[in-house]
Amino acid sequence: MKQPVNPTPIADVCLLLEGTWPYVRGGVSGWIHQLILGLPQLTFSVLFIGGQREAYGQRRYEVPANVVHIEEVYLEESWHNPKHRRVAHQASFEELSNLYRYLHNPQKPSAELGFGVLDALAQGRITLDDVLYSRPSWDALTEGYEQHCADPSFVNYFWTLRTMQSPLLMLADAARRMPRARVLHSISTGYAGWAGCILKRLWGCQLLLSEHGIYTKERKIDLAQASWIAETSNQALNDSMDAGSGYIRMLWVRFFERIGYLVYESADQIIALYDGNRQRQIKDGASAERTQVIPNGINLQLWTQALNARAEGIAPVVGLIGRVVPIKDVKTFLRAMRGVVSVMPEVEGWIVGPQEEDPEYVAECRSLVVSLGLQHKVLFLGFQKIQDILPQLGLMVLTSISEAQPLVILEAWAAGTPVVSSDVGSCRELIEGGEPADRELGLAGEVVAIADPQATSLAIIDLLRSPERWASAQAAGLARVHRYYGETLMIDRYRALYHAAMQVVQQEAV
Repeated sequence: MKQPVNPTPIADVCLLLEGTWPYVRGGVSGWIHQLILGLPQLTFSVLFIGGQREAYGQRRYEVPANVVHIEEVYLEESWHNPKHRRVAHQASFEELSNLYRYLHNPQKPSAELGFGVLDALAQGRITLDDVLYSRPSWDALTEGYEQHCADPSFVNYFWTLRTMQSPLLMLADAARRMPRARVLHSISTGYAGWAGCILKRLWGCQLLLSEHGIYTKERKIDLAQASWIAETSNQALNDSMDAGSGYIRMLWVRFFERIGYLVYESADQIIALYDGNRQRQIKDGASAERTQVIPNGINLQLWTQALNARAEGIAPVVGLIGRVVPIKDVKTFLRAMRGVVSVMPEVEGWIVGPQEEDPEYVAECRSLVVSLGLQHKVLFLGFQKIQDILPQLGLMVLTSISEAQPLVILEAWAAGTPVVSSDVGSCRELIEGGEPADRELGLAGEVVAIADPQATSLAIIDLLRSPERWASAQAAGLARVHRYYGETLMIDRYRALYHAAMQVVQQEAV
């Protein structure tokens, strides 16, 4: 039966957020907060999607007045909830087989098959109980194993698929309870984008997708490094699903690729931060005519005081600002600092950012500091007010292995701080300039290879020891951020996108 859920919108825009605002600080969360505050005339609701409930303590951002509703879903509870009650099974073998075929079969499925799965989930024809306990689910799972899986044990295959599918069913249930908004806006593909696809089927409204990093690419990096997958694999994942990567890893890659493809097919507008990521979206299945680029922007007025607070000369302090997690490759920064301190013993290294997300990695970094003999030269400062930190730095260093268009680079420039960055995302375009007029502004720092401590330390030393080069980089960064990366343009473009989406006549909801 086709019947819209929550027919009266309570908000203009529903934001779909995975592991970010308001519980986790970082570039994406800061951007979300900036967007909400920049559009006070619009109201927002939020579907926050987390992993373990215990991993999210207090909210790290004060919730603005124009956020009228926050719903929270914790995915780990989908597969071991002791209060879960079994109910009568309704899903047919065909519907469950379609779910398995779309997510797991080696042959690339059609978008129509995916849309059919979304409709079944939106209407509640497939439930979590159906997937976990029904005979048709068992039959569909074993059929897939017998036809396509010869390597791992059935036990590994069984639990892998349960772990993948259960959160998707949990999100479908949450979507059916979610109060309606006039527009959907997901800030990634993945689980947030999946929820957006289901809500679009329910509400018949427009779905916008903004990607900072490319979600599927980042999950491939995570999976290549994952030790929790029950198999032995020393080969990193690449863009193809190489059989040498291991079958279970391949299943996970395929899972996120299939979700990403369906989100691209469902989204009415697909936004990237720079053209390189837009091209990656198109390569991964996004329709080119629905893609566009909206760069990050910062409120330059907020940085006037920070710039004025900078002392004369070049401070002998090098800072990495970001979460202490593997994707930021803090270990390369530490090894680079060993090279810097050997040549310039007066230099300190500051690591500024939250440490709660990956305690094991933080411990490894602290141990590396000791083994490198840097315990008196490298400081872990935790989360700090960035406007207070940047004026104290001679250089900001970014050693990430994956980024899109880091806000922290723009913020560093606004505070008069040149940047040394790994060659990821749009960092080269930012530092060296994009279009000819931009490039004429000069280098705002230096770009080095990923995971190259020696090149990073040499770039740091060269800039710290050359007041002329340093001053030129500072001037280029200030000019570039003021000319191309102000907040007003970004906010205006999202305001226009939201208003256009609200004007679209709503389709009949499922």
